[in-house]
Amino acid sequence: MTHQIQDDHGDALGALLHSYARARGAADELLDADAAIRPAWEPMIAHLSRTAPEKLGQDFLRGDQYLRDAGVFFRHYDEGAASERDWPLSHIPVLLDQAEFAHISASLVERADLLEWVAADLYGENSLVKVGHLPPELVAGNPEWLRPLVGVQPPSGHYLHFVAFEIGRGPDGRWWVLSDRTDTPAGAGFAIENRVATTRVFSDTGLTANILKLAPFFRAFRDHLYGLRTDSTRRIGLLSSGPKTETYFEHAYIARYLGMLLLEGEDLATEGGRLMLRTVAGLRPIEVLWRRMDAAQADPLELDAGSQQGVPGLLEAVRGGHVRTVNALGTGILQSRALLAFLPSLHRRLHGRGLSMPNVATWWCGEEAARTRVMQNARHMTVGPAHSTRLPFDPGDEAVAGATLDPATLAARLDADPGGTVAQEIVTLSTTPAFADGALVPRPMTLRVFLARTETGGWQVMPGGYARIGRTAEATAVAMQQGGRVADVWVVGDGPAPSETMLPDTGAQPARSKSGTLPSRASENLYWLGRYIERAESLIRLVRAYHTRLAEAADPGAPLLRHVATHFAAYGADSAERVPGALIETLGSAITSASRIRDRFSTDGWIVLNELHRAARNPDPALAPGDPTARLMGALLRQLAGFSGLVRENMYRFTGWRFLSMGRAVERASTMSAALAHFTGEGAPEGSFDLALELGDSAMSYRRLFSVATARDSTVHLLALDPRNPRSILYQLDEISDHVAVIGNADEGEMGPLNKAVLRLRTDLRVREAGAVDTATLLTLRDSVDALAALVSATHLR
Repeated sequence: MTHQIQDDHGDALGALLHSYARARGAADELLDADAAIRPAWEPMIAHLSRTAPEKLGQDFLRGDQYLRDAGVFFRHYDEGAASERDWPLSHIPVLLDQAEFAHISASLVERADLLEWVAADLYGENSLVKVGHLPPELVAGNPEWLRPLVGVQPPSGHYLHFVAFEIGRGPDGRWWVLSDRTDTPAGAGFAIENRVATTRVFSDTGLTANILKLAPFFRAFRDHLYGLRTDSTRRIGLLSSGPKTETYFEHAYIARYLGMLLLEGEDLATEGGRLMLRTVAGLRPIEVLWRRMDAAQADPLELDAGSQQGVPGLLEAVRGGHVRTVNALGTGILQSRALLAFLPSLHRRLHGRGLSMPNVATWWCGEEAARTRVMQNARHMTVGPAHSTRLPFDPGDEAVAGATLDPATLAARLDADPGGTVAQEIVTLSTTPAFADGALVPRPMTLRVFLARTETGGWQVMPGGYARIGRTAEATAVAMQQGGRVADVWVVGDGPAPSETMLPDTGAQPARSKSGTLPSRASENLYWLGRYIERAESLIRLVRAYHTRLAEAADPGAPLLRHVATHFAAYGADSAERVPGALIETLGSAITSASRIRDRFSTDGWIVLNELHRAARNPDPALAPGDPTARLMGALLRQLAGFSGLVRENMYRFTGWRFLSMGRAVERASTMSAALAHFTGEGAPEGSFDLALELGDSAMSYRRLFSVATARDSTVHLLALDPRNPRSILYQLDEISDHVAVIGNADEGEMGPLNKAVLRLRTDLRVREAGAVDTATLLTLRDSVDALAALVSATHLR
């Protein structure tokens, strides 16, 4: 066989490589110029050649399952609509010898220092423009150059703290820089997940023993960030543009991994020229932000006035030296495609030699000599906007192949906007092994390498990275939006790599985070998550109770069934629906709230919540009313109970847990008040009391406490007044009171409005007898609980 791994180990290796060698590119990561296997790849290829296809498929599925369980996804955009897709892992990593990677690392450190020097000049003396090394229009005409920050030197002394470089190997075997990523470099968090998933794939092979670990890189960067603080008690934040950005999963993951706050613009404010974090305890200063939001969106007062994501006044805080942004605002100009035309000569003027790793040949068409060369060699070039910061091969890149432009059209374009046009040599990428349809095939590849500042001010290079693998043999197919895949990058050492963790090298006890820094947005989403989950549970219990009785009823129009059906309106639902749309909407709202706090949310909880939503959204089309629907509701209820246990019971008892619990208690008190008013009111049909107990999950407790038949007063006592029943209204008020007391809203010992409102409700309910709790009282109680909920929001949320 030509394209499959053979079970016959005698010639399996040759069969594996035969077709691969014929299809590989001019440069290849697996095979050298003589078609010999590179030493770093030998153990991997030996493993692949002796592993049965079925076993290999199972190994690949193990990595895919990890990614699904971890909730790793990418957001795909298609005709303006966004959808979440499975993470497209290419299971075979890219392998690099440690010696070769050392050369790559040294070359990229050199380039990072060059970019730091350019940034310092552009926002400082601007000598590069003054003496003619850079054209003025290349800077002044670039939207990434932020004029309000000219003359503002970062307090840390560095503009760049975390950078990435997209590189590729050319046909001659040398590495070339394709793009510099200096504004908000993405992919480091995904690199960690790629590493974990790929390690799962090869967990029983021994292949990972010599692979250099990623933890020291992230540990060094974390220590650098914490070292930027002037006050060691202050937290560090990762500023995200929110859940709708395609890299939001990475933002949440890396914030959790490094132990920093995941923030959005609405979490922050400025006061007296200082950046402040909105917390449940009031405004608190924050002075270090890892910015994952485009600079133009960062401050609507001085930059993009239409930005809904930024922080008004952020630039004022930066100018005042009160906040350190990583990277500095305005460094996006270093990503400009046209700047690639000048970086080699700038480095030569600075150091008297060329760059160790050149970038792709680039010509800025604002110079006559460059335009002439482009006109003569356009068939070997792409032509596009000079100020573009897009990655090569990404969808939306406006660069076009020069061969598609006739000379007249190209000349007209260059005459119309020479300074706004850039040409680049067409890139031929090296290939790397990937599996497709059971065959080992060569696919084009680019590699993203990350560099981070250390506490000493130097650079540390991630020993690995993030590879983009083409879907087909075409280089343009490496982008994920075009169906491309991603792979881990293994740097193979000469011997076993030491085990590394995120713990400090010194073995010192890590400092505990202080409570009271819960952002108001996080508290609001936790609070509403609790409410939505309780509302969903209450509605599921109602649907199950209705269909259980529908299955038992001889007459579908029986009074109890009609009475139950009218209570669906309290949830905006209809008893005629098997799975009410209101339930699906409520679970969707819970997912939305959870998505805003992914850094505080367990992976298991996220998976269970999404599975629950899918199960409710996609029932069997043939689902019949009565017993089948009741069984489905029972299954959903058990899933919901599992979610509650994973999230609420296993959550550390910080302030966030209190808001989650308080939201659930508020919703439970409100829904139970409404249910009791409906099912214990005058004229309620026979069986209503039992149904109320079922909705309150208290039927067993009732039988244990009362030896009489179900009666109204005893039902009301158990579900409204019993302080030991975790389903009773009074129990919820007691719990709310406890949480409010700990969270606090008092001033110098005085009770605030929220404390007083809770105390009044608790006291009023405690002194009542069950017989005095009539329908009007219960409806008034429901309204009072709803007013209490509004007071919670006014006091602590926003």
